Amino acid sequence: MQVVVLAGGIGSRLRPWTNQIPKPLLPMLDSTLLERVIECVPENLVDEVVVAGGYKVDMIKQFFDKADVDFDVRIVPETEPLGTGGALGNCRDVVSGRFACFNGDIVSSLDFTNMLEQHERSKASGTLGLWEVEDPTRFGIVGLDVNNFITKFKEKPKPEEVFSNLINAGSYILEDSVFEIMPNGKHSLERDIFPQMAERGELTGFPFQGYFIDAGTPISWHQAIKCCIAEKRYKTGSVVNGSWHQSEVSSAFNSMIESNCKIDGLVKESTVLKNSIIGQGSNITNCLIGQNVTIGENCILDSVIVGHGVNVESEYSQTNGIID
Repeated sequence: MQVVVLAGGIGSRLRPWTNQIPKPLLPMLDSTLLERVIECVPENLVDEVVVAGGYKVDMIKQFFDKADVDFDVRIVPETEPLGTGGALGNCRDVVSGRFACFNGDIVSSLDFTNMLEQHERSKASGTLGLWEVEDPTRFGIVGLDVNNFITKFKEKPKPEEVFSNLINAGSYILEDSVFEIMPNGKHSLERDIFPQMAERGELTGFPFQGYFIDAGTPISWHQAIKCCIAEKRYKTGSVVNGSWHQSEVSSAFNSMIESNCKIDGLVKESTVLKNSIIGQGSNITNCLIGQNVTIGENCILDSVIVGHGVNVESEYSQTNGIID
């Protein structure tokens, strides 16, 4: 089975990290974010991963050409933003048969095997993973009938328009017949394609439980890190005090510490990428610290994204924002 990953965005909410590294290649414990997205699909089902994107796709291709993974990676570049529908439609010449499709920053507990079984039983053209939320007004909501066929969609409903708490979880199984109703150019799966399929009775929904995280913001990134640690979604490293350490154990709590880092200060609820130094007496909380960063002594950083290769002088303090 081919797996399509919709990775057309530039990752602006994770800048300055993504100024140099495309979001699919950001490390989430001992795998890239892209690998985290697709790992709900059993390895024996994955023949090829097709990355539909336009931002730094050459870096993605070069990385996976050298990476020790059990699947081939094909890049389908877009020269301009095409939306979710246009990005997938751009893959019509290389994708065939039944395939999986994921938004490029989803980390979830989706039971793909059961979802696939439902899809096969229903003989539908598409099946969408669905997640239940308390407040659906910020999302596109989905209505189901008793057989789990999707009956209607509503994008960002007003409170009085809410008919369901189930939202589209950005995880799909589709037949290649979907390409027949997809126009060329920019369009949306959620607004333009799925409502058509639902109206024809060709679309089912698969509600799942556990966890569902869109890891595209600093807050949700850390939620995904903590979830991967709690669910033991790693093959290397060790966990101490709720923190995953790729190599040396340091004074960190509920954090991710990549390899070759020297932590002499205190790190809490943060991610520190490889080859970085945190000076003595420094306190790092709710931060994303890039690669090759040096933070001096007695610094206080809270809710800050620090770009790769940055030097932060001793005694510096900042709350919120970026350092680049």
